[in-house]
This record gives sequence, C-alpha cells and structure tokens, in this order.
Amino acid sequence: MKKVRVKNEKIDQQENMLRIRQMTKIFFPGTSNEKIALNRIDLDLKKGEFVTVLGTNGSGKSSLFNAICGTFELDDGIIILDNQDITWEKDHKRALHISRIFQDPQLGTAPDLTIAENLALAYTRKASPSLFPLNKKDYHFFRDKLKLLGMDLELRMDTKIGLLSGGQRQAVSLVMEIISQPKLLLLDEHTAALDPQTSERILDVTNQFVRESGVTTMMITHNIKDALKNGDRTIVFNDGKIIHDYRGAERDELDPHDLQALYG
Repeated sequence: MKKVRVKNEKIDQQENMLRIRQMTKIFFPGTSNEKIALNRIDLDLKKGEFVTVLGTNGSGKSSLFNAICGTFELDDGIIILDNQDITWEKDHKRALHISRIFQDPQLGTAPDLTIAENLALAYTRKASPSLFPLNKKDYHFFRDKLKLLGMDLELRMDTKIGLLSGGQRQAVSLVMEIISQPKLLLLDEHTAALDPQTSERILDVTNQFVRESGVTTMMITHNIKDALKNGDRTIVFNDGKIIHDYRGAERDELDPHDLQALYG
C-alpha cells in the first residue's frame, strides 16, 4: 500500500492543526461494486477553525470523518494532526485527541451512569481510568459547564443520562467532548435527529463552546442554512472530492439558493 509523503513543505505548527494530503479510499476495488469514496483529498484546517461540510448522501463526508478517526486504512495519502503523522495510528489512540459526536443521541454516553459520572469519564479519559470518587472541584466544574447550556441540567447531575431527552443527551455529549480537550472535534450531523427548536439551541451552544475552547472543528450537515450560519468556512463534497471551499467574503455573500444548485 503506497503512502504519499509531503515533500519540500514545512508544516506551520502555529497555523495548521489538521493537514491531509492525497487522501484516497476505494471500496470493493476491481469489482462491479467499486466505489471511490475519497478521491485524492487535500485539506488544511487551521488551529481553532470551524468548518462546516456539505454534500449529498454518498458524496464522501462521512468517509472523510471515518478516515480521520481511523475507522479504516487509507489506500493512499497521509493525515497529519498537530504536526504528528497519524496515518497508520490505531483508532483507539486517535480517540485520545479526536472527539466525534454522532447523529444518534444515544451514542457516546453510558445510559446507566449519571450525568456527572458520564462527564467524569470524559474528563479523565486522558489521565486516569479511575472514575470514583468524583471530587468536589470537578463536580463544580461540570456544573458550571452544564449551566452554559441553559437547560437546567446542572440541577440534574445525579440523574441517569438514559432518562434525558434526545436534545438534552446530545447537549451533555457536547460538554463531554469539549471538556476532554480534543485537538479536533468532529460533529457528524449531531443535530439531525432533534426537533428544529432543540437543534437551533444545540447549534448555538456548539458555536459558543467551540469559540471559548478554541478547538478545531468540522461539522457535517445537510442543512444549507446551518452550513452558512455556523462556523467560518464551508466545504462542499461531491463524488469523493471537495468541489468548493468557501470562506471569508465569498462565503458571507452566499445564500442557500446559491448552494442548492450544487445538489441538482
């Protein structure tokens, strides 16, 4: 399996958190079902950048996230995170530095543990496998973070997380991932299963947390308005390629009708 190397290019440690070169993945190669999921993707994300990702089903969005997380090995290309080549690193090691929130609010949390216990698991996963006892300082820290959600969940820290609504659970998942201090946060349609009002609230909190923490973030969404309203850059996938990369004034001037034509 060939591995592409970046030649004659110095990685700016101050600017770039994620650097992808020639990322390629082909499923069922050489068969009638051959599918090029990722077609020589090049992508840079600066530290603290918040990028939204658009594209139709099967365009390559989730494959990009899976490749970054190490769900499968690449057929070609490299992935550099915070100046470290993680192309062949196992997924469980990448998980120490890469956080991912899925569409299903039930994923990523332990339903039989309380809100506080779930937060403690996330908070200590890089340091110690020990969960108990939950000290007073951490308890107050978790409560203050939950208070930012505006959902009164700081008053329910001893409630089992499985008893929460989908929106509440997704909000706690967001707090869990932020306090674990990842280098990269991947939001995989994390509001798609929520009602419009709850979705808007979670997106507001997402923006607040991302800005406050400075974590580099990518968010997949099918909602064009959300893609333009949130973050500071929007990339569009089609057939395993990035076909558009909007930022700055060009992005600010776009409206949903401009992007809708790309999905023709």
